[in-house]
Amino acid sequence: METQLDPMKDDLPLMANTSHMLVKHYVLDLDVDFKSQVIEGFIVLFLETGSRCRRASSTGEEGCQSQFDETCKIRASEQGHVPVSNASVCSSKTEYNDFAVCGKGEEDTSDKNGNHSNEEQASGISSSKNCCDIENHGNEDFLLVLDCCDLSVLKVEEVDVAAVSGIEKFTRSAKLTDVSKELANLRNQIVHELVTLPSDRCKEQLYYYTCCSQAPGCGELLFTTGTWSLEIRKSGIQTPTDFPHAIRIRYKTKPEGRSVTWTTDQSGRPCVYTMGSPINNRALFPCQEPPIALSTWQASVRTAASFVVLMSGENSAEPVQLQEGIMSWYYYVTMPMPASTFTIAVGCWQEVKQSFTPAVQTNNEFSLPCSQADFRWHEESCGHVEYPCRFQSPAARLQRVIPYRVFAPWCLMKCCEEHLLQLIPQCLSAAYTTLGTHPFSRLDVLIVPSNFSSLGMASPHIIFLSQSVLPGGSHLCGTRLCHEIAHAWFGLAIGARDWTEEWISEGFATFLEDVFWARAQQMSHDEEKAQQELKALLRWRRLRDEVQNSEEELQVLRPNKESTGEVSESGASIVKHGLKAEKIFMQIHYLKGYFLLRSLARRIGGASYLASLRKFVYKFHGQLVLSQDFLSMLLEDVPEQKESGLTVESIFTNWLDTSGIPKLLPDQLVLLLEYLLEEKTLCPRTLQCLEETYQLREQDAEVRHRWCELVVKHKYVPGYGDVEKFLREDQAMGVYLYGELMVNEDAKQQELAYKCFAAAREQMDVSSAKVVAEMLF
Repeated sequence: METQLDPMKDDLPLMANTSHMLVKHYVLDLDVDFKSQVIEGFIVLFLETGSRCRRASSTGEEGCQSQFDETCKIRASEQGHVPVSNASVCSSKTEYNDFAVCGKGEEDTSDKNGNHSNEEQASGISSSKNCCDIENHGNEDFLLVLDCCDLSVLKVEEVDVAAVSGIEKFTRSAKLTDVSKELANLRNQIVHELVTLPSDRCKEQLYYYTCCSQAPGCGELLFTTGTWSLEIRKSGIQTPTDFPHAIRIRYKTKPEGRSVTWTTDQSGRPCVYTMGSPINNRALFPCQEPPIALSTWQASVRTAASFVVLMSGENSAEPVQLQEGIMSWYYYVTMPMPASTFTIAVGCWQEVKQSFTPAVQTNNEFSLPCSQADFRWHEESCGHVEYPCRFQSPAARLQRVIPYRVFAPWCLMKCCEEHLLQLIPQCLSAAYTTLGTHPFSRLDVLIVPSNFSSLGMASPHIIFLSQSVLPGGSHLCGTRLCHEIAHAWFGLAIGARDWTEEWISEGFATFLEDVFWARAQQMSHDEEKAQQELKALLRWRRLRDEVQNSEEELQVLRPNKESTGEVSESGASIVKHGLKAEKIFMQIHYLKGYFLLRSLARRIGGASYLASLRKFVYKFHGQLVLSQDFLSMLLEDVPEQKESGLTVESIFTNWLDTSGIPKLLPDQLVLLLEYLLEEKTLCPRTLQCLEETYQLREQDAEVRHRWCELVVKHKYVPGYGDVEKFLREDQAMGVYLYGELMVNEDAKQQELAYKCFAAAREQMDVSSAKVVAEMLF
């Protein structure tokens, strides 16, 4: 039975049975209505049987059938079967290199308020029948389970892809008879041929996806909506192999849906956008949310002519007028990615134009640092599924700055032109200098409304930035832009196979934002080092505060530990703590991940470490990874670190599988304490936590010396005993502590200095005693 979870406290369920069937491509055809605050239309899913089923089918269908029992036992609260006639077809004469998309292929039955009373009532009809056909002599129907929440599903039907003109080219290897089962097999074979076309035929593939999405229906499917899922079945179909591989779902969002927010921009104009919800996109369209469900998509979105539609898409869409006052926007992607990365923003955005072309540095110091190893990587084939990959394109590999646009509400255009616009090429060039080929072909940057709960969010081909980064100079804007640009490599081109390992995305982006920003500003080596050390100190203080004020279980970067990446037999899983409200605002994964990467860079050396990052990017782009994939590759490149005790297992133990702040090496502690000595004030509580966290009294003399300096500077009375012990037992290093005790002109400290000198004077070296006496008397 579908698990009922507390939406404010528990884990996020990923219900889709991706081991049985995988969505390979989505076609969305949507209308955005600001009056009713509803997005309505249909989505067509093109599916393939899942890996678990394909493995089982090689040994016989019975082996595959047993895996569906778990899914078919799912019961839901309602079952809908909507008796609506087949959709009319919009004929398309478009050539496949034009990608024009027709209007709605189904008559709009809504009233003026956008309510579909008849259809919606039908979809809510309850049934005493189970989702699985219990009268089928013990055999149960296969269930396709999709992630879905806060949606009104109106109709689900099989799509007759065999009716598409010109589709014969995909059926030449099929032997068609008059048997209806053979016709169903033919449709599925057409979909298989379509989704497996080679990447050099991607334009043709998109064209036929469009045509197939507009084909007539050939039978409605039973469906059930639950709290977290949409479950679909076809009566009598018991395996994924026989289940329809192209289905169309008619639906509409709800104004209260949690995947998008309806609001007004800073100029008071209405807008709607995906704001990075904890439930991702399941309240925007039915989908498969597990990260392993990598898919491509295309979308046509219609709205009033005064609005601009921005979306995750490879193309810079140009609006097409369908009728007076209505425009259609079309976007597509050919790189498979999780459905959670799909992003849309519809509003009265204005494009910010620049009055001059910014100069991007092209001298040798600002060029891509390629080694012979870099060239060898590019000679190897990519490890991902086939798609038009930029890493294999000679032109893309030389593209330092990809095409970009900036959009904002009218009232913020001048501010964007003055600050943001000129920073983008600098930051893109710096990212290219560091990591090489840009994974995506273009970039839109949008200043989102003030209710956006983060400073930025990266999605394929588009970045959202908060208005908060604009005023006050370029520093905050530049560093945040660098952070989001870094996600093009870490978070998007390379994704976490288990979403609980957020540090793979956020830790890398936090580490790389410093590198990108220093190079964008063309800092000297010393300037870069000083800035990064200052950033490290500030981040350490934030991390310390967060560790002290958060639940321990939320401080673990790999909460599933040895089970990380595992899913159930059906492919369903959970995102641990994914729905905890406070987790959205925590920075543990950013900061703790950053300090792990920083410690590795310091041990390995900056240049070698960045070379390993470039190698990792080239080897794993377009794929999903776990922590050990990166750590194993890194340690293979530096075998001497293994000999010194640095292993994947030790990193798991010290950094990823435990709460709190990891133990620092003595040199790191010395550096930390030296930076804290530069602080004007530290409260007693901070000093107490510092000593307890790092057990400073048990550290070596270098560390304890800095600790004693902190005690004296901030007159931390509970630490005076540590100072006395240090002056008595570590005379070789304690001479100047006497001077610090005297210079503050504090009676207690001066008394401590006299007391310690009197006790140690007879055993002190003559020269040392003379120097101390001059300080004291």
